Amino acid sequence: MAHPKRRVSTTRRDKRRTHKNAVADNVATCPTTGQPHLFHHAHWHEGKLYYKGKVVAEKLQEETAE
Repeated sequence: MAHPKRRVSTTRRDKRRTHKNAVADNVATCPTTGQPHLFHHAHWHEGKLYYKGKVVAEKLQEETAE
């Protein structure tokens, strides 16, 4: 197994691991609602949970006793 002869600085390691456009490339727009959301993530809009433009679940309305 290969091993380094001297220590690599943490600054150099961090520069290699950062990606400048990671945030902007992961945002998609829902075709149904037009809301921005992360790829492969469901999002809430007006009490409904959307995934791939389809309603997956609805928020339960708690009834108040009058």
